[in-house]
Amino acid sequence: MLKGLAITPPVVGRISIGRVVEKNGRRLPEKDDQFTLTTQVQQRGEWMLHPLDEKLRKATSGKLRSIPVRFLFNDPDLNLRAEYSCFDRETGRPVCVGNGETCRRAGDNGIEELPCPSPDGCAFAQGGACKPYGRLNVLIGDEDELGSFVFRTTSFNSIRTLAARLHYFAAVSGNLLACLALELKLRGKSTTQSYRSAIYYVDLCVRTNGTLEAAIIEARELDSRRKAAGFDQQALDMAAYAGFRNGAFEDSIEESAAVAEEFYPAESGDGGSHGDAHVGGHGGTPATSKSSLQNRLDRRAALLGGTAA
Repeated sequence: MLKGLAITPPVVGRISIGRVVEKNGRRLPEKDDQFTLTTQVQQRGEWMLHPLDEKLRKATSGKLRSIPVRFLFNDPDLNLRAEYSCFDRETGRPVCVGNGETCRRAGDNGIEELPCPSPDGCAFAQGGACKPYGRLNVLIGDEDELGSFVFRTTSFNSIRTLAARLHYFAAVSGNLLACLALELKLRGKSTTQSYRSAIYYVDLCVRTNGTLEAAIIEARELDSRRKAAGFDQQALDMAAYAGFRNGAFEDSIEESAAVAEEFYPAESGDGGSHGDAHVGGHGGTPATSKSSLQNRLDRRAALLGGTAA
Protein backbone atom coordinates (compact mmCIF):
# COMPACT_ATOMS: atom_id res chain seq x y z
CA MET A 1 0.00 0.00 0.00
CA LEU A 2 1.39 3.42 -0.97
CA LYS A 3 2.14 5.41 2.16
CA GLY A 4 0.60 8.87 2.30
CA LEU A 5 -2.29 7.90 0.01
CA ALA A 6 -5.66 7.63 1.71
CA ILE A 7 -7.45 4.48 0.54
CA THR A 8 -11.10 5.52 0.40
CA PRO A 9 -14.28 3.57 -0.45
CA PRO A 10 -14.67 2.92 -4.20
CA VAL A 11 -17.08 5.49 -5.64
CA VAL A 12 -19.38 4.73 -8.60
CA GLY A 13 -21.47 7.90 -8.45
CA ARG A 14 -22.37 11.15 -6.70
CA ILE A 15 -25.42 12.39 -4.80
CA SER A 16 -26.20 16.09 -4.85
CA ILE A 17 -29.01 18.46 -3.92
CA GLY A 18 -27.87 21.12 -6.33
CA ARG A 19 -25.52 21.73 -9.18
CA VAL A 20 -23.07 24.23 -10.61
CA VAL A 21 -24.29 26.03 -13.72
CA GLU A 22 -22.66 28.53 -16.05
CA LYS A 23 -24.36 31.92 -16.29
CA ASN A 24 -22.87 34.88 -18.13
CA GLY A 25 -19.45 33.25 -18.18
CA ARG A 26 -19.50 32.41 -14.48
CA ARG A 27 -19.95 29.04 -12.79
CA LEU A 28 -22.49 29.48 -10.00
CA PRO A 29 -24.10 27.07 -7.50
CA GLU A 30 -27.81 26.58 -8.16
CA LYS A 31 -30.10 25.42 -5.38
CA ASP A 32 -32.46 22.49 -5.74
CA ASP A 33 -35.13 20.81 -3.64
CA GLN A 34 -34.49 17.23 -4.69
CA PHE A 35 -31.73 14.66 -4.99
CA THR A 36 -29.80 14.02 -8.19
CA LEU A 37 -27.63 10.94 -8.81
CA THR A 38 -24.79 11.40 -11.28
CA THR A 39 -21.84 9.48 -12.59
CA GLN A 40 -18.27 10.71 -12.11
CA VAL A 41 -18.08 11.89 -15.71
CA GLN A 42 -18.72 15.43 -16.91
CA GLN A 43 -19.83 16.58 -20.36
CA ARG A 44 -19.82 20.28 -21.21
CA GLY A 45 -19.34 21.09 -17.54
CA GLU A 46 -22.36 19.05 -16.42
CA TRP A 47 -22.24 15.80 -14.45
CA MET A 48 -23.88 13.00 -16.43
CA LEU A 49 -26.92 11.41 -14.80
CA HIS A 50 -26.48 7.93 -13.38
CA PRO A 51 -28.90 5.25 -14.68
CA LEU A 52 -30.19 4.80 -11.11
CA ASP A 53 -31.39 8.42 -11.14
CA GLU A 54 -34.02 7.62 -13.78
CA LYS A 55 -34.89 4.30 -12.12
CA LEU A 56 -35.56 5.95 -8.75
CA ARG A 57 -37.57 8.76 -10.31
CA LYS A 58 -39.88 6.26 -11.99
CA ALA A 59 -40.68 4.84 -8.55
CA THR A 60 -41.93 8.19 -7.22
CA SER A 61 -44.82 10.36 -8.34
CA GLY A 62 -43.03 13.62 -7.61
CA LYS A 63 -39.53 14.92 -7.07
CA LEU A 64 -36.75 12.60 -5.90
CA ARG A 65 -36.66 13.43 -2.20
CA SER A 66 -35.78 10.02 -0.76
CA ILE A 67 -33.24 7.37 -1.73
CA PRO A 68 -33.15 3.79 -0.35
CA VAL A 69 -29.64 3.08 0.96
CA ARG A 70 -27.49 0.71 2.94
CA PHE A 71 -24.06 1.31 4.40
CA LEU A 72 -20.70 -0.31 3.84
CA PHE A 73 -19.57 -0.22 7.47
CA ASN A 74 -20.93 -0.79 10.96
CA ASP A 75 -18.83 2.06 12.35
CA PRO A 76 -20.76 5.34 11.81
CA ASP A 77 -17.54 7.36 11.57
CA LEU A 78 -16.35 5.28 8.61
CA ASN A 79 -19.54 5.98 6.65
CA LEU A 80 -19.53 9.71 7.42
CA ARG A 81 -16.26 11.60 7.76
CA ALA A 82 -16.76 15.18 8.90
CA GLU A 83 -13.93 17.60 9.60
CA TYR A 84 -13.01 21.24 9.53
CA SER A 85 -11.15 21.60 6.25
CA CYS A 86 -9.06 24.45 4.89
CA PHE A 87 -8.24 24.41 1.19
CA ASP A 88 -5.53 26.21 -0.76
CA ARG A 89 -7.28 28.70 -3.03
CA GLU A 90 -4.56 28.31 -5.67
CA THR A 91 -4.69 24.55 -6.08
CA GLY A 92 -7.89 23.34 -4.39
CA ARG A 93 -5.78 20.95 -2.29
CA PRO A 94 -6.50 20.53 1.44
CA VAL A 95 -3.84 22.17 3.62
CA CYS A 96 -5.36 21.77 7.09
CA VAL A 97 -7.89 19.28 8.41
CA GLY A 98 -9.03 19.23 12.03
CA ASN A 99 -11.76 18.04 14.38
CA GLY A 100 -11.91 20.98 16.79
CA GLU A 101 -9.25 19.46 19.05
CA THR A 102 -6.29 18.55 16.83
CA CYS A 103 -5.50 19.13 13.17
CA ARG A 104 -3.10 17.95 10.46
CA ARG A 105 -1.56 20.86 8.57
CA ALA A 106 0.67 20.83 5.51
CA GLY A 107 3.63 23.22 5.70
CA ASP A 108 7.22 23.67 4.66
CA ASN A 109 8.24 20.94 7.10
CA GLY A 110 5.67 18.43 5.90
CA ILE A 111 2.51 17.39 7.76
CA GLU A 112 2.34 18.66 11.34
CA GLU A 113 -0.15 17.81 14.06
CA LEU A 114 -1.31 20.95 15.85
CA PRO A 115 -4.13 22.12 18.15
CA CYS A 116 -7.42 22.87 16.36
CA PRO A 117 -9.49 25.63 17.99
CA SER A 118 -12.21 25.38 15.24
CA PRO A 119 -12.56 27.99 12.46
CA ASP A 120 -13.93 30.79 14.65
CA GLY A 121 -10.88 30.77 16.91
CA CYS A 122 -8.15 29.90 14.42
CA ALA A 123 -5.91 32.59 12.93
CA PHE A 124 -4.91 30.22 10.12
CA ALA A 125 -8.57 29.93 9.07
CA GLN A 126 -9.27 33.66 8.83
CA GLY A 127 -10.99 34.72 5.62
CA GLY A 128 -13.49 31.87 5.50
CA ALA A 129 -11.11 29.34 3.98
CA CYS A 130 -11.88 26.72 6.66
CA LYS A 131 -15.33 25.13 6.69
CA PRO A 132 -17.05 21.98 7.95
CA TYR A 133 -16.81 19.34 5.26
CA GLY A 134 -18.63 16.02 5.34
CA ARG A 135 -18.42 13.02 3.02
CA LEU A 136 -21.06 10.29 3.27
CA ASN A 137 -20.71 7.00 1.39
CA VAL A 138 -23.83 4.90 0.81
CA LEU A 139 -24.79 1.81 -1.19
CA ILE A 140 -27.67 2.20 -3.67
CA GLY A 141 -29.07 -0.79 -5.51
CA ASP A 142 -27.46 -4.22 -5.54
CA GLU A 143 -25.31 -4.19 -8.69
CA ASP A 144 -22.07 -3.43 -6.80
CA GLU A 145 -22.05 -4.36 -3.11
CA LEU A 146 -18.77 -2.53 -2.47
CA GLY A 147 -19.25 0.40 -4.87
CA SER A 148 -20.68 3.46 -3.16
CA PHE A 149 -22.23 6.81 -3.99
CA VAL A 150 -20.70 9.81 -2.23
CA PHE A 151 -22.61 12.81 -0.87
CA ARG A 152 -20.39 15.79 -0.10
CA THR A 153 -21.71 18.63 2.02
CA THR A 154 -20.62 21.70 3.95
CA SER A 155 -23.99 21.95 5.67
CA PHE A 156 -24.00 22.01 9.47
CA ASN A 157 -27.61 20.78 9.36
CA SER A 158 -26.84 17.76 7.17
CA ILE A 159 -23.60 16.84 8.96
CA ARG A 160 -25.10 17.10 12.45
CA THR A 161 -28.29 15.22 11.51
CA LEU A 162 -26.54 12.43 9.62
CA ALA A 163 -23.95 11.94 12.39
CA ALA A 164 -26.66 11.67 15.04
CA ARG A 165 -28.80 9.27 13.02
CA LEU A 166 -25.86 7.00 12.14
CA HIS A 167 -24.79 6.68 15.76
CA TYR A 168 -28.38 6.16 16.94
CA PHE A 169 -29.15 3.47 14.34
CA ALA A 170 -25.88 1.71 15.15
CA ALA A 171 -26.74 1.74 18.86
CA VAL A 172 -30.33 0.52 18.66
CA SER A 173 -29.51 -2.23 16.16
CA GLY A 174 -26.70 -3.73 18.24
CA ASN A 175 -23.99 -2.44 15.89
CA LEU A 176 -25.64 -3.79 12.73
CA LEU A 177 -25.62 -0.50 10.82
CA ALA A 178 -24.32 -2.14 7.63
CA CYS A 179 -27.33 -4.49 7.57
CA LEU A 180 -30.08 -1.91 8.12
CA ALA A 181 -32.40 -0.96 5.24
CA LEU A 182 -32.58 2.84 5.48
CA GLU A 183 -33.19 5.84 3.26
CA LEU A 184 -31.78 9.30 2.78
CA LYS A 185 -34.55 11.88 3.02
CA LEU A 186 -34.52 15.54 2.03
CA ARG A 187 -36.08 17.77 4.67
CA GLY A 188 -36.88 21.47 4.65
CA LYS A 189 -36.65 24.09 7.36
CA SER A 190 -36.61 27.85 7.72
CA THR A 191 -34.11 29.82 9.78
CA THR A 192 -33.31 33.43 10.54
CA GLN A 193 -30.21 33.18 8.40
CA SER A 194 -32.26 31.94 5.44
CA TYR A 195 -34.62 34.92 5.94
CA ARG A 196 -37.36 32.39 6.72
CA SER A 197 -37.26 30.92 3.23
CA ALA A 198 -37.04 27.12 2.97
CA ILE A 199 -33.65 25.45 2.96
CA TYR A 200 -33.05 21.74 2.55
CA TYR A 201 -30.79 19.30 4.35
CA VAL A 202 -30.27 15.53 4.32
CA ASP A 203 -31.66 13.20 6.97
CA LEU A 204 -31.46 9.42 7.46
CA CYS A 205 -34.57 7.38 8.29
CA VAL A 206 -36.13 3.94 8.20
CA ARG A 207 -37.50 3.31 4.71
CA THR A 208 -40.99 4.54 3.87
CA ASN A 209 -43.80 2.27 5.09
CA GLY A 210 -41.32 0.42 7.34
CA THR A 211 -40.76 0.44 11.10
CA LEU A 212 -37.60 0.47 13.16
CA GLU A 213 -38.48 -2.86 14.74
CA ALA A 214 -38.97 -4.52 11.35
CA ALA A 215 -35.71 -3.00 10.07
CA ILE A 216 -33.79 -4.40 13.04
CA ILE A 217 -35.30 -7.88 12.58
CA GLU A 218 -34.37 -7.80 8.89
CA ALA A 219 -30.85 -6.58 9.79
CA ARG A 220 -30.32 -9.51 12.17
CA GLU A 221 -31.47 -11.97 9.51
CA LEU A 222 -29.14 -10.42 6.92
CA ASP A 223 -26.26 -10.45 9.38
CA SER A 224 -26.84 -14.17 10.04
CA ARG A 225 -26.90 -14.97 6.32
CA ARG A 226 -23.70 -13.00 5.73
CA LYS A 227 -21.88 -14.74 8.55
CA ALA A 228 -23.01 -18.12 7.26
CA ALA A 229 -21.60 -17.20 3.85
CA GLY A 230 -18.28 -16.14 5.39
CA PHE A 231 -18.80 -12.37 5.08
CA ASP A 232 -16.50 -10.69 7.64
CA GLN A 233 -17.93 -7.25 8.43
CA GLN A 234 -15.42 -6.55 11.20
CA ALA A 235 -12.51 -7.19 8.85
CA LEU A 236 -14.09 -4.85 6.27
CA ASP A 237 -14.38 -2.08 8.85
CA MET A 238 -10.77 -2.59 9.93
CA ALA A 239 -9.57 -2.49 6.32
CA ALA A 240 -11.43 0.79 5.76
CA TYR A 241 -10.03 2.28 8.95
CA ALA A 242 -6.47 1.38 7.90
CA GLY A 243 -7.09 2.86 4.45
CA PHE A 244 -8.26 6.21 5.79
CA ARG A 245 -5.35 6.35 8.25
CA ASN A 246 -2.85 5.70 5.45
CA GLY A 247 -3.09 9.29 4.19
CA ALA A 248 -2.97 12.68 5.88
CA PHE A 249 -5.86 14.00 3.77
CA GLU A 250 -8.76 12.14 2.19
CA ASP A 251 -9.21 14.30 -0.91
CA SER A 252 -6.82 13.76 -3.82
CA ILE A 253 -5.65 15.99 -6.65
CA GLU A 254 -8.17 14.31 -8.97
CA GLU A 255 -10.99 15.66 -6.77
CA SER A 256 -9.59 19.20 -6.47
CA ALA A 257 -11.80 20.78 -9.14
CA ALA A 258 -14.98 19.41 -7.53
CA VAL A 259 -13.79 20.52 -4.10
CA ALA A 260 -13.02 24.01 -5.44
CA GLU A 261 -16.55 24.31 -6.81
CA GLU A 262 -18.07 23.07 -3.56
CA PHE A 263 -16.03 25.36 -1.33
CA TYR A 264 -15.38 28.38 -3.52
CA PRO A 265 -18.34 28.98 -5.84
CA ALA A 266 -18.01 32.09 -7.97
CA GLU A 267 -20.77 33.89 -6.13
CA SER A 268 -20.88 36.69 -3.61
CA GLY A 269 -22.88 36.35 -0.42
CA ASP A 270 -23.29 33.42 1.93
CA GLY A 271 -25.83 31.40 0.00
CA GLY A 272 -28.11 31.70 3.01
CA SER A 273 -27.80 28.10 4.12
CA HIS A 274 -24.29 27.02 5.13
CA GLY A 275 -24.16 24.51 2.32
CA ASP A 276 -27.76 23.30 2.44
CA ALA A 277 -29.74 22.57 -0.71
CA HIS A 278 -26.99 23.10 -3.27
CA VAL A 279 -23.42 22.30 -4.11
CA GLY A 280 -21.16 24.52 -1.99
CA GLY A 281 -23.89 26.72 -0.56
CA HIS A 282 -21.66 29.22 1.15
CA GLY A 283 -19.68 32.35 0.48
CA GLY A 284 -17.37 32.25 -2.49
CA THR A 285 -14.63 34.15 -4.20
CA PRO A 286 -15.19 36.74 -6.93
CA ALA A 287 -15.89 35.37 -10.38
CA THR A 288 -12.50 36.35 -11.76
CA SER A 289 -10.73 34.54 -8.94
CA LYS A 290 -12.85 31.42 -9.35
CA SER A 291 -12.40 31.46 -13.10
CA SER A 292 -8.63 31.61 -12.80
CA LEU A 293 -8.68 28.87 -10.18
CA GLN A 294 -10.74 26.64 -12.46
CA ASN A 295 -8.35 27.31 -15.34
CA ARG A 296 -5.35 26.37 -13.20
CA LEU A 297 -7.08 23.19 -12.03
CA ASP A 298 -8.00 22.23 -15.60
CA ARG A 299 -4.42 22.78 -16.78
CA ARG A 300 -3.03 20.79 -13.87
CA ALA A 301 -5.45 17.92 -14.50
CA ALA A 302 -4.45 17.91 -18.18
CA LEU A 303 -0.79 17.70 -17.25
CA LEU A 304 -1.57 14.73 -15.01
CA GLY A 305 -3.21 13.03 -17.96
CA GLY A 306 -6.71 12.81 -16.54
CA THR A 307 -9.79 14.78 -15.64
CA ALA A 308 -10.66 15.99 -12.15
CA ALA A 309 -13.60 14.29 -10.54
